[in-house]
Amino acid sequence: MQLRNLIFSISLILLGVFTCQLGYASSDLLVEKQRFDIDTFTTFGGKTIKQVHVGWESYGKLNNAKDNVILITHYFSASSHAAGKYHPSDPAPGYWDAIIGPDKAIDTNKYFVISVDTLANLNAFDPNVITTGPASINPDTGKAYGLTFPVVTIRDFVNVQKALLEKLGISRLHAVVGASMGSMQALDWATAYPQWVPRMISVIGSGQSDAWTTALLEQWAIPIRLDKNWAGGDYYDGERPMQGLTAALMFITQDALTPDFFNTTGKTLGYSAMEQDPLNDINKNHSIVNWLRGRAQSRATLMDANHLLYLVRASQLYMAGHNGNLRDALAQVTAKTLFLPSSSDLLLMPYLAKDAAGTLQELGNNTQYQALSGNLGHLNGVLGISQSAKAISAFLQE
Repeated sequence: MQLRNLIFSISLILLGVFTCQLGYASSDLLVEKQRFDIDTFTTFGGKTIKQVHVGWESYGKLNNAKDNVILITHYFSASSHAAGKYHPSDPAPGYWDAIIGPDKAIDTNKYFVISVDTLANLNAFDPNVITTGPASINPDTGKAYGLTFPVVTIRDFVNVQKALLEKLGISRLHAVVGASMGSMQALDWATAYPQWVPRMISVIGSGQSDAWTTALLEQWAIPIRLDKNWAGGDYYDGERPMQGLTAALMFITQDALTPDFFNTTGKTLGYSAMEQDPLNDINKNHSIVNWLRGRAQSRATLMDANHLLYLVRASQLYMAGHNGNLRDALAQVTAKTLFLPSSSDLLLMPYLAKDAAGTLQELGNNTQYQALSGNLGHLNGVLGISQSAKAISAFLQE
């Protein structure tokens, strides 16, 4: 039963429904999506985007001093739905509901917790996501931006978040916490705006995208560009490149997990190397491939292929500080820091977090490093985050 519940939870993650508990998750925390607008936004690359819109959610209450704020920065395929439910009948709560809520590690009885949808959010067609990206209408042309949308970076996601916080009258965070692509944002916050960030937690993260990681990320973009319906990114009046997007999501899913997980799942499917369908027909696939494709196809319906390309590029361009010298950037960090890599991560491998944490320690920073365990690879930082709940709670109270 526990194995079935684990695969159910993984399936919810892969379907774009987020849960951090094994089995059928529940949450008493009800939340609503709010909207933040910026008339004109200048990107890190110096380009202008008009009429930027992003969604955001909050949990807990902002105190009178406005100094109890914890910013949660989300991962590549997620949104600002970090905890709670929109409706009691939702099948599962936000992806980190295991650690965000009343009396949990990130205690909403104490903290005002806020999260923001990124620019070019992958879930562009999800009604619970508000984002501006290539699928949005360019107010100057009345048509979708497509690839005329400016390249955006991790710093741009940070600057949109900062603009929202400033509109709310907030000028300093209690902490910033993020997983995967969210960890990139969290560390960039600490380097770009050190006066804002006294505490930073990087989960399954890195200090930069090295050559290996950049090449790996490119594999996610290739199937989209090869899809005939991609049409150079100008497909919004025709067929969307769903085959390419599905293939990309298959790669992402496998990269985010481990051989142990796939082999265990194969057993539940009755997988065998000598299955009859692929033996008798080159167009038929093994059961595990069908499982992987099915999960990807279900996710793809609410996602946009161009948005995926832009998030890949933002991740490839990532170096904390965005100044071309990681050590110099990390020297600006005044926050105490906690790194929680996954020991079985095949996507953002543990050495990436270890290198950043080691550099910070050399620079005299108050840095802690603890590895997450488990056979879920990169997803240990989502489904397995509760194992670090005590460490997170203690770190936030220091």
